[in-house]
Amino acid sequence: MKVIRTIESFYPYVTGPANQAFKISEGLYKKCVESPIFTTDFNVKNAKASEYFGDVLVKRFKVQRKIMKYCFTPSMKKAFEREDFDIIHSHNYRSYQSSLGYKMAKNMKKPFVISTHGNLLAYKNFKMSLISRLPYYAYDLITLKKVVKKADMVVAATGQEYKEALEFGVKKENLRTIPVGINIKDYEPAKKDSSVINLLFVGRISRNRNLEPIIKAMKFLKSEKVNLTIVGGEAKSSETSKTGYVDELKKLAHGLNIEFTGPKYGKELVNYYKKSDIFVYTSFYENFGQTILEAGAAGLPIISTKVGVANDIVKENKTGFLVGPDNPKEIAEYVIELKDRKIRAMFGKRIREIVKKNFDWDNIIEKYIEIYDSII
Repeated sequence: MKVIRTIESFYPYVTGPANQAFKISEGLYKKCVESPIFTTDFNVKNAKASEYFGDVLVKRFKVQRKIMKYCFTPSMKKAFEREDFDIIHSHNYRSYQSSLGYKMAKNMKKPFVISTHGNLLAYKNFKMSLISRLPYYAYDLITLKKVVKKADMVVAATGQEYKEALEFGVKKENLRTIPVGINIKDYEPAKKDSSVINLLFVGRISRNRNLEPIIKAMKFLKSEKVNLTIVGGEAKSSETSKTGYVDELKKLAHGLNIEFTGPKYGKELVNYYKKSDIFVYTSFYENFGQTILEAGAAGLPIISTKVGVANDIVKENKTGFLVGPDNPKEIAEYVIELKDRKIRAMFGKRIREIVKKNFDWDNIIEKYIEIYDSII
């Protein structure tokens, strides 16, 4: 079996969907399923047109024209025509690569699968003006949503995304839920002897991520031995989002025990999880929330809003706490409740067990193979 995977951007420009696309292709290769990735040169410099990441072949096609993040790569069409494949699996809705993948699959009478990564209705949860939302409405009106509504299979990562897909018009029989996976062994917790409680946030810092309540919570914790580390670089929820968010947060954090590290990756990022005690996340919306899952794999109690995978792994007063999007005092109270090292250890053990049971990559890859087999 050969599954061509498309996505509009890829490493070294790191995004959650790109990471997931790679992990799926990598896992499929271990099961003797070939799954090259067709992508673009968007946001990457001096990257090779064709190269291997481990065992995964990645082909980049030059962006000829770009409207917002919609990257036109017409040369990808000829590459599809030259390939002998069984399935096209595209990642992200409202992208040229998904639209082209759908068209080529239909033209060549091959099945088409799409993972939407929360792109269907997520914009409704962002802080955006009506004018900023017009491109989303226009795209859906012009295309009649056919890339997802006529796909042979649509993959949702969470129960939340599943419901959104149904609301969007996807037929129930063409919809499956498969979560993002994780290699839990990479996040083995380290022993912590410090008397200081280390809070951690990890994520691309956009206004949708709503970090103000976490920073304000630190004001309630000034008399406690608590530090907060914010890992991530500035990003925009959409092309129309206002910039300068990190600078605003730094002003708000002045005089508090808060460190902004910028983006971190790989083992360096894992080490931040390992040396932290509690993970905090107050986003307005997440389709999945990869860093929430990573924190759970690292055995960190989680204080989060009711977004993405937090709904699946944060069990109230057992593995963490769910909070509203604007209640810094409540966050501070939960941090104090988790001061006891034994309670944190108990919460951490439980959340790791949940992650191991439900988000192991080997099990998830088998689910993809089952889908592919069912539609060929």
